[in-house]
Formats: sequence, structure tokens, C-alpha cells
Amino acid sequence: MKIIGPFTQLLPMTNMPLKGALSDDTLPIIKNGGIVVDGGKIVETDTYTNLLKKYPKATLQTTNGNTVALPGFVDSHTHICWGGTRAMDFAMRNAGKTYMDIAREGGGIWSTVQNTRKATKEELVTNIVHRANYLLSQGVTTAEVKSGYGLSVEEELKMLRAIQISHHCTKLHLIPTCLAAHTLPKDFDGNHKEYLELMENELFPILKEENLAKRMDAFIEEEAFDAKVTIPYFEKAKELGFDITVHADQFSTGGSEVAVEVGAVSADHLEASTQKEVEMLANSDTVATALPGATIGLGVTFTPARALLDAGACLNIASDWNPGSAPQGLLLTQASILAAFQKLSNAEVLAGLTYRAAHALREDYIGKLEKDFKANFVTFNTDNYQEITYQQGRLLPSGVYVEGEKVMG
Repeated sequence: MKIIGPFTQLLPMTNMPLKGALSDDTLPIIKNGGIVVDGGKIVETDTYTNLLKKYPKATLQTTNGNTVALPGFVDSHTHICWGGTRAMDFAMRNAGKTYMDIAREGGGIWSTVQNTRKATKEELVTNIVHRANYLLSQGVTTAEVKSGYGLSVEEELKMLRAIQISHHCTKLHLIPTCLAAHTLPKDFDGNHKEYLELMENELFPILKEENLAKRMDAFIEEEAFDAKVTIPYFEKAKELGFDITVHADQFSTGGSEVAVEVGAVSADHLEASTQKEVEMLANSDTVATALPGATIGLGVTFTPARALLDAGACLNIASDWNPGSAPQGLLLTQASILAAFQKLSNAEVLAGLTYRAAHALREDYIGKLEKDFKANFVTFNTDNYQEITYQQGRLLPSGVYVEGEKVMG
């Protein structure tokens, strides 16, 4: 057992609501705080002085100078398993081409599919681990990773097996999601329905057998899959025990409605969502996930985060780190920019990066610093937590802890 601290401010993110707007005065702040850790889990948080008295035999792991501590960030939507680059896409987009124009001209998702197929499993592992460690350096201790650049049974399995191997090669906890329904592959001789049925019949059983993913995703959009074919696909996945998440309302609406109908854990993107979709999500158990990195990368509108919170939704903020629409991969920077444009409080941003993000992944023991939760937390060299979003990612973590062990900083 050990006591880590003291921290000028300790934000455990406990006793806060899962849904709706948050003011900064709802943030619990322990001044001169400390964390008791045993076996990688949190035993207690309190003032450092009280913990020293209560646990006199505990090992002390002291911090230096003014330090703020809070739960490790959770990035619930990434695509960090890929091969190649999409720099050409960015140049074309800035020259006036639309996302769909680029896709029609050989760029977009299909170009990444081709490069990812060319990559060996070992090369994909190297790429994933490199990107995972970069996220870790930003204070992210848990991240979801999607497949979706294979688009065949064999290639989707290659990606998900690479993700599984990578999980053991980094301190970042990786949660795999199968996004075989990303777009209809150009080399598939059949329609959207037939492609999804192939995935159901041939891919799903192997995912279960090898425990490669517990989450299923689909891109519901004009150039991808429509609601008619996607709903039966999701229903089959749910029958097999998969959680559902949806790429929804990125360029047009309809995806969030499917997410609510099938009981998805989250609806992600939502840049095109209207008040109808806002209210629908707020009145459901589906987490609304904002992806400001995609807004920055594509130059489109932000997810209506303020409206979602005011309507009573659970808002999560993720990076969408991918080679095409969101190549930046800077979660805290993106969240801070979203806050400026959507007028989000610090409490709303930090909740969206911690316990609300954990809920989007159905991870019950991360995102807060309380008894029996994993001792995953991040520290910043400052005496005021407001500096974290104020500096928009320029203030980097001074320490990143996974299960009570300092892995960065």
C-alpha cells in the first residue's frame, strides 16, 4: 500500500451526474490531497494529512511542487490502426474539394484501406503502439481503437489481431471495436446488404471465438450504409452480445435515430444533428460523443455540445484520431477548442474526458478516483486546474499513472 501526493488540487470527479449541464462549482476539489493505492486500485482519496494519519505504515510516493491530479483521460473513439497517409486529402479539401469529392477521386477511406491491406500485422502493431504511447503522453490512459480499414474478413481480422497484440505492448489500455461496416469496399462483388451478411456469417463468429472485440460500429451515411441495412446488422450483433456504437449524423441526419432505436452505447460525431436529434439523444441512454478533431480537420460545424448538455444528454469528448478527417490526435487541445466554441464549463469538459467517456465504453472502474477504481490518473504542474483547458494542450502532463504506477513523466 502506498500514498501518492501531496497534490495542491485533487479532482476525483466523484458524485457528479452522468447527464446534463455542469457548472464548475460542482467539481469536487480536495486541497492538499492524496491517493492511497493498493494492488493497482484506489483505496481512498482525502487530504494528504488525513491519509498520513490513517495509514502510518504506507509507503510514501511524494510529488514535487504545485501539482493538480485528476483521473486519466479516456479517448472513446479513435482509428489509430492504419497504414499510409492522407496528406493529399487534406490538400484537396483545402483546395475546395468536399469529403465525398475526394472519396470519388480515389482518396478518402478507400486509399487508407489499400495502404492498410498492404501493411503486415507487425507493421500495424508498430504503428498502433507508437500512436498509443503518444496518447499516453497526453494523459490518456484508456483508448478505444477501431478496425474498419480492412473491409474483408481476412483484413478486418488482421487489424483486430494487431490491436489485440498492441494492447500488451503499451501501458495504454486499448479497447477494440469492429468497424467492418465502415464503407462498402470497392472490390466487393455485391451490395451493402450482402456485404453485411458476409460479416455477420463469417467475421462475427471468429470475433467471439478469439475475443477480438466486444463492440460493433457502423458508419451510417450516404456513401457508407443506410439505416435499412444497418439495423438488422446491429440486431444480429446484439444477439451475440456485442455492444453497439454508431458513426452518426456526420454529414446528414439519421444515424443517431438508429443509435437510439437499437440501444447503442454511444452515437458519435453528430455534427449535422438538429434539435430533433439533440432531444432524442437527451431522452435516451445513448451517450452523445463529440469529435472536435473531425470538425477541425474537415472545417465543418462542431457537434452541438451546448444544446446536448442543456437538453440533458450525456456528452463525451473524443479525438477521432484517424489519417483522413482527424489527423491531429490532440485530445485535450480539441476539447479546449470545442469548449471555446460551444461555451462549455471546465466541469463539462473534464467530465467528458473522464467518467462520462468511460460510460461511453461501458468501463465501470475508470474515469473517477474513488474506492476500488483503477488508480489511473494524470498530474499537471500547476496549482490551478483551470490552467489545463486554458492552455489548450500546451500544458502537458507531468505524470501519467496506470494502476498506481508512474508510466510517463
